[in-house]
Amino acid sequence: MKPNVKIFSGTASRVLAEKIAQEYGQNLGNLVFERFSDGEFQPNILESVRGCFTFFIQSTFSPLDNLMELMMMMDAAKRASANYVVAVIPYFGFARQDRKDKPRVSIGAKLVANLLMAAGADRVMTMDLHAPQIQGFFDIPVDHLDSSAIFVPYIHELEIENPLFASPDVGSSKRVRKFATRFNAEMVICDKYRKRANEIAGMQVIGDVSNQHVILIDDIIDTGSTLCNAAELLMDKGALSVRAMCTHPVLSGNAYTNINKSALTELVVCDTIPLRQQSDKIKVLPVASLFATAFKYINEYRSISSLFV
Repeated sequence: MKPNVKIFSGTASRVLAEKIAQEYGQNLGNLVFERFSDGEFQPNILESVRGCFTFFIQSTFSPLDNLMELMMMMDAAKRASANYVVAVIPYFGFARQDRKDKPRVSIGAKLVANLLMAAGADRVMTMDLHAPQIQGFFDIPVDHLDSSAIFVPYIHELEIENPLFASPDVGSSKRVRKFATRFNAEMVICDKYRKRANEIAGMQVIGDVSNQHVILIDDIIDTGSTLCNAAELLMDKGALSVRAMCTHPVLSGNAYTNINKSALTELVVCDTIPLRQQSDKIKVLPVASLFATAFKYINEYRSISSLFV
């Protein structure tokens, strides 16, 4: 007999969680956050989870309350005798801090992994980690969903003849190569050099883009400076058009202004993070169906490998 499934959401991902629950075929669980005047909060699960298979959905983008909400929801479930607790983190914050790249810095992604396990997570489900090796930071199963299941069908709909795929930096080249292989297409790399975080000192294109429709692929768009500079450089090198596909729309600082003024034909993102404002250049693709299907497969002890394109 399969255990009952309960799906809950933190405040930051409520809209996405409602869509996932609807795709799964049930309503979100009844949970409220009681807040004190000083800003402290406490989650209160208003229905029994004893012996249940529980999913807690929350992307951990800024502010940090989102991460704390997720951990406290799971702690509440464990203390209420939930049978199995799954941390569903569509966007995994701090994933860019996956190593010591200079002296005396924290490995934030590892710290978050430790905190999630300490809070009671039996399993983690996420999408497009900035560094896939972060899965190894956990001593529990990690389901790492791939946005190619979302983007590949959309690229087919565009009906672009012989698309050329581009990596906005060397670090994304492996991800981009998967798309190029899937479409039997070529790829190029935009090699950038940073002075400091979010500030690009220089960039060059490795490969020929003349008379090509180029698709930039990345996992995160933050300020947008990398993608916008890459799009301008690719157009200067003779590209016919440049569009970008990025899983997580962090979009901080002047990102919306940068995108609206850029040479990008469009920016395609997933709804792992809600947009702060709308833009004619930004198209949002839903991930609810993919996550709901993964929920079903996990609850039925089935492989999720079929979900990858």
